Amino acid sequence: MNKETEFSYDKAVKRIEEIITELEADETSIDELSKLVKEASSLVKSCKGKLRMTEEEISAAFTEED
Repeated sequence: MNKETEFSYDKAVKRIEEIITELEADETSIDELSKLVKEASSLVKSCKGKLRMTEEEISAAFTEED
């Protein structure tokens, strides 16, 4: 399986929520903060891409000619 087929939007959103909870706890070291922010940023970017791709697929499904 390639990276795209392994990506789970729901799991990514759950992980973003976990990161937010960790950051709100305000007990994160600077080093860990940087790591978490980078991870969250990457997940958000992947989620945006998945949403964009899904939107295009839905749009194409409605515009396909029989």
